[in-house]
Order: sequence, then C-alpha cells, then structure tokens
Amino acid sequence: MRVRIPPWAHVMNLNTPIEEINNIGPVYQKRLKKLGIKTVHDLFFHFPRRYEDFSNLISIAKLKINEVSTVQGQILTIESSKSWAKKMTITEAIIEDKTGAIRATWFNQPYLNKNLKVGDSVFISGKVILSKKGSHFSNPVYEKAPRLGGADDLIHTGRLIPVYPETAGLSSRWIRYILKPLLTELGDQMEETLPEEIIKENNLMTIKQALWEVHFPTVFELSKKAQDRFSFEELFLIQLFVLRERNRLNQERAIALPTKLETIQDFVKSLKFKLTDAQKKCAWVILKDLERESPMNRLLEGDVGSGKTVVAVLAALNAVKQKAQVAFMAPTEILAKQHFHEVAKLLQGFRVNVGLLTGKQDQWLSKKLKNQVIEVSRKKLLEKALDGEMDILIGTHALIQDKVKFGNLGLVVLDEQHRFGVKQRAALSKKAEFIPHFLSMTATPIPRTLALTIYGDLDLSLIDELPKGRKKIITKIIKPSEREETYAFIREEIKNKRQAFIICPRIEKNEEKPNSTWSEVKTVKEEHERLSKDVFPNLKLDILHGKMTPKEKEDIMLKFKNMKTDILVSTSVVEVGIDIPNATVMMIEGAERFGLATLHQFRGRVGRGDYQSYCLLFTDSYTPKTRQRLKALITSEDGFSLAEKDLEIRGPGDFVGTKQWGIPDLMMTALKDVRLVEKTRQTAKELLQKDPYLKKHPQLLSRISKFRERIHLE
Repeated sequence: MRVRIPPWAHVMNLNTPIEEINNIGPVYQKRLKKLGIKTVHDLFFHFPRRYEDFSNLISIAKLKINEVSTVQGQILTIESSKSWAKKMTITEAIIEDKTGAIRATWFNQPYLNKNLKVGDSVFISGKVILSKKGSHFSNPVYEKAPRLGGADDLIHTGRLIPVYPETAGLSSRWIRYILKPLLTELGDQMEETLPEEIIKENNLMTIKQALWEVHFPTVFELSKKAQDRFSFEELFLIQLFVLRERNRLNQERAIALPTKLETIQDFVKSLKFKLTDAQKKCAWVILKDLERESPMNRLLEGDVGSGKTVVAVLAALNAVKQKAQVAFMAPTEILAKQHFHEVAKLLQGFRVNVGLLTGKQDQWLSKKLKNQVIEVSRKKLLEKALDGEMDILIGTHALIQDKVKFGNLGLVVLDEQHRFGVKQRAALSKKAEFIPHFLSMTATPIPRTLALTIYGDLDLSLIDELPKGRKKIITKIIKPSEREETYAFIREEIKNKRQAFIICPRIEKNEEKPNSTWSEVKTVKEEHERLSKDVFPNLKLDILHGKMTPKEKEDIMLKFKNMKTDILVSTSVVEVGIDIPNATVMMIEGAERFGLATLHQFRGRVGRGDYQSYCLLFTDSYTPKTRQRLKALITSEDGFSLAEKDLEIRGPGDFVGTKQWGIPDLMMTALKDVRLVEKTRQTAKELLQKDPYLKKHPQLLSRISKFRERIHLE
C-alpha cells in the first residue's frame, strides 16, 4: 500500500501527544480530547462504530438508481449557485469516464469549488437518485484520485469506509485523513500483548493486522475478525485483572471470626419479621466466609426491598461478639444516617456501640447509656474507634480519612459498592493490622455476564426472594391524553396523606444544543415551576437534583421523609437507597430515556410501607423497542430478569457507564456474549495456573498495570 508519509511522522511514536502531530492544531486538539484522544495510541484505539460500503467500483454506464456505488472519472464542469430563496448553496459537477457521464449535486458545501477543479480525476461514492433533472448522485462522498497508486490507496471512497464516534467539528472524514498516514508509519510499533499460543488457539488476528482491518478493512469479514480480536483481548485483560486480585486476596491474612450461633439465633428471634429462605442461605454463607483466615470478598446482590441490610447487620453482630470492629460505609450522608438508625434499631438489646461519622454531625448509640443516641465530638468518636470501644462505625467517605483509625477492624460493609473505587477499598484495608473481611452490597441487579467479568474477584451471593406479604406495585404506561387524569389521581393520594415522586430525565435544557433529541424532554427545573404554579398550586412541592450540595440534598430529603413536602420533583438521584415508606406514587417523565434497571430502581422507591403503590410511566416514544422495554417492566417484578433484558436490548452501558470504565463500545458490546466471557475467563485461569506472577509475559503485566489505572472495577 503506497501512502505519502509526512516527514514529521518519522520522529514520532505511539505515545506522542496529539499536540506534537502536524496538521492537528489547538482547535482540533481540544475536539479530540473531548473523545478521550490524547496520544497516537489513543487515536489508533478510537474504533469505528460502523462502516459505509463504497466498495462497488463500477463504470458510469453500469450505475443503477438507488444503488450505492463508486465511480472514477474526470470533472468536466463544476459550479456553485444559490437556491431561489438564497438560503442554500448548490454545487453541481459533471463527471465523465470512458462509458458515459453523470451529474453530482452537493448542498451547502461551497468550498467544493476550491477543492475540486475541472480536469481533476476523482472517485465519487453514494446513491444515484432520479429527479426532474434526471439521474444524479445526491450529496456523494468524493475523493481525488491518488497521484501514485490506485484504488488500494483510497481513504474516503471505493472501499469499506469507517465511520467513527464523532463530536462537534470533528468528522469521520477528518479522522480518516489524520489516521491513515499515522497507521502506515507507526502501526508496526504496536507490540503484541497476547501470547502466541493464545492467538493460535483462539484463531485471532495479530494486533498489527487487526489494527489495519478494524480501521480500513478489505472486506466485512475481516473487520469482524479484527473486532473479535480486540473484544477478546479486552475481556481477557479484565479477567486476568480480577483473577489476580482474587489470588492476591486469598494469600492475605484476615482475622478468623467463628460463628456465635447462640447470638445469631437470638438476633433472628428478635426480629419483627421472618427471614426469607434466600436471606438465611446468604447469611450462612457469609458467616462461613468470616470463619476463614483469608479475607472474605463477597458481593451481596439483592433486589430493592429484599432485606440485604438485615443480613449485613447479622454478620456485623457476629464480628462484634468476636471482639472485632465493623466499618459500614455508604455513598451519601442521607444513606449513612438511614443505616445508622436502622442498625441501631435492629441491635437494640445486644449491647453494641454504634457510631455515625459523616463529616457534619457525629452521633453515638451507647450501650452504657441504655441505647440512647447522643451527639458527640469528632475527637471523642475517633478515640473510641481507636481504643476499640466503638463496635460499629457507620459513615461516608469520611471513614477513609487518615485521622480515622480502628483498634481491631475485622469487617467492612460497603453499601452500593460499585460507587466506590479500588483506592477507597485499599484505604480501608490499611486501617487494620490484617486485611478486613469485605461484604459489599448492591441493589442494582447485575446480569451474569457482567458479574462474571466486573465482579470476578468477588464471590457472589444473591437474595432472589422478596419478603412475603408485600403489596405488588401497580405499573402502568400513561398516554398523553391521560395526563390530567393522572394529576387528579396524585391529588387524591396526597389528600389521603400519601406522597409522590415525579422524575424527569434532565435538570435543565441544554442551550448549546437546542435542536437535539433531548430538547423536548421535561426538565426538573421547568417542571417544578410549572407544577407548582399551574397543576398543584395548593400542595407543597420541592426540587432535587445532582447539582445541589450534599447538605441541600439531605435537607430536602429529610423534609420529604418528615412529610413536610407532598411532591418531590427529582432527577435520578433518588434511584438508590432512599427509604420513604409514606410515598405511594412514582411518576416518571420520558420513561424511554432510562434503562429498565434504573426504572426498576425508581419503582423500588415506593411500595416500602403498608399502602398500595403505583409506578406511572410517561413516554412520547412508541417505537417497537420502547414498547418492548416498558412492557417488560410491567410484566416483571424481578430485577434480575429485567437486568438481563436490558443487557439484551440496550447493552452493558446501562449498568456500568462506558465513561467510568474507559472501555470502548466494541468491548462493552462483547459483554453481551456469555460464551466469549466464559472463554476469556477460562483462558485467563489457565494462563495464571502456569504463570501466576506473569513473569513470562511482561507485556501482559504492563498492560494490566495500565489497565488498573484506567478503570474502576467498582
């Protein structure tokens, strides 16, 4: 392949910053960085999202109406003119080859007169249409014929053309223009990561071949094979990472905490409800884990309202009765306080000191003061944690501050653990002489393929059963014509001393993109104002969204919990953990904008008391996909089956944001493939059995180290 190599390319390498690449000025540097592209390597791994097939290269005489084709010819004429309304520039050219001539028409591209001249040899790709003026190419892709070589050297026409994820002012055409010469010159510098035997056993492309075929494939089959190679590699690296973490933890020492069976039985008897079979099974497995001298690293998955906290408190009580301390960490102050009051209530009568450390207002439930909750100074609370007198300390990120030290930390409970990064967990581990046991909890059901990969270093326990007697939440799709009737229903519920949530997808409109698909979506700020003035003028409404400070959010939620607010208009910040037993209506605007897992979490915010509750879904979209998704929510109460459905329909990004992980869409899509996930996991296991420290595979070890910096497996 003959491509003109710019002279500046010869002094570059894969780690060269984009600022040092010729033809990429400050404006384009800024646009590239919006896409996460900072180096040549990043550019190479900015993969296409699809391909345009312009490979049908034929003579002009063989062109057919409505068929995508490419022709090569010479420009006979080219000129631009204004439309009759003078609002649009129309550029027309006549292209001729040995067999005939064809007209090409472009709209609003006046610069073409400068780029293309009479006599130029060009390739034109696109669809030929029939209009009053006869057959012609409409807005085709064009490319001047290379001075050297032929069709093999084309970038924008005459072949499979990559179409990339773009941003404003950064087109796929520009990316191809910059990328191909760089790939020609520097592609051979890309070192192979995968061991040769794994490449052969799995029939994978080499990395150099895969890079070419993913960006400039010769045929669709090879582009797919290239994608398969990179999907395998990324999943394989994740599996190696989590399995090495698991192996490392298994070699660490922890405090063995034998089960105090009599205490556990007394605790279960003290409960005002019966544990479900699933809760009992999970509790027993956790207690057995705590008896080992290697640290437990378990994820407790349970649907909304399945009773995960009770299981965690049971484990915490067992640890405390074995003279160990427990740290209980929640992602927000509201949830930390909620856990403090719930744990204190559950452990009444068991002579346990429970503390709350949030950074604002510290509290202590003292067994010496007959289970009274008192406010104490930060200094006193920290002293009691250090001398071992504080049995259970509940808090937010404040728990991992340097000043917080434990006398004998034996168990760490993390609520909604995927919101905490590896660094936070490591910081908590350093607070103990031994590695503490870790129990993580999440109410977000994770599909099996994701769980195998993302949480591969954790043992999984599943509470797949809800407490008996809970009323089913009535879920309905509401038509636009039923809006007033729905508002009347909400008024009636509030008249009966109930409360309601109204969820909107956005905080406010994006002024920069007034014509985007989000422009008509209801926003929290506008809806709060409209509902307060025009719909519910006699009710007390409040507003909640992610741009508020933690203190503002907490004050608003406390007002709502204490029934000083009738309706809370909110974004998705209410998705996790907040417990409002008196709320019976969850009304969701733009329901099609949320994943099934998120909608299920919203639904779980109501139905937590003794009253019949409702989840009302508003949508302006009635596409087959929307109907399929929302119907699944109506017919299923099982968060795990909904999570699998969401994975199938929407993809993994609904559970693990691609931005948070830093994983390209190509690899995120691969997570849908159970067979590939299991295959890469087995391959990683076999490699680690032969070479547990990867001494024979330094390239893999280097990639995993960088990989750890790039993603958060939490």
